[in-house]
Amino acid sequence: MPGKSNALSTIYKSEGISSLIKLFKSRYFYIGFFSVLAGMALNIASQTYLHNYMSEGKTLPMLSDLILDNLPVIDLSLVYDIVCLIPIFLMFIYVVHKKEYNRVPFLLLMIGIFYLVRGVFIVLTPFGNPPMFGGSDPLFNGFSKYELGVYPSGHAGNVFMLFLLVNDSLYKKIIITCLIIVIIALLLSHGHYSIDIFSGIFFAYAIKSYGMKNFWMFDLSNTVKPGVQS
Repeated sequence: MPGKSNALSTIYKSEGISSLIKLFKSRYFYIGFFSVLAGMALNIASQTYLHNYMSEGKTLPMLSDLILDNLPVIDLSLVYDIVCLIPIFLMFIYVVHKKEYNRVPFLLLMIGIFYLVRGVFIVLTPFGNPPMFGGSDPLFNGFSKYELGVYPSGHAGNVFMLFLLVNDSLYKKIIITCLIIVIIALLLSHGHYSIDIFSGIFFAYAIKSYGMKNFWMFDLSNTVKPGVQS
């Protein structure tokens, strides 16, 4: 019935609006948001540090890699750069589609922590880019001043993190497909060592698991710690 349908639509919209108001009033949203900004800034600072390090005449070692050493070099940098953006846009669609505004602070925090951790690790034991890596496609060259710092892979780690964060099976299938394409393209382009790629995946899993246990309050739909009876 039209009247009933309109009433349900009004309730649905009002619930969405109230969730958005709750989101923007929460300090956890801003902590999560600034963690993403801090992670991005730290990655830029780390790459700048490595550039200055090399400008002093020092070198970053290039490593042997069992997988890369047995693969041809095919420039698919444009493929992995574009495909790794798809899950980011899907995450926005997912949040709006599923009205999961309450989980936004947790989603942001997990992504932010991943990039904060990566920003530290790429300078702890800095590697040079894999041999024969040709650099990013010109379309994406402007996004990063320096293409330095490979361990762990931000491309693979971020896509896998988004896969872990969505709960809908359709979105998961699309994102895991993107991850497979990104991994294949990175390996064929020699854009990352295999250890970078697999470590990025393990880092994302560890951070998500740790976050579920210790940052559960960033999911605004949680009123008590998961596993604890109220």
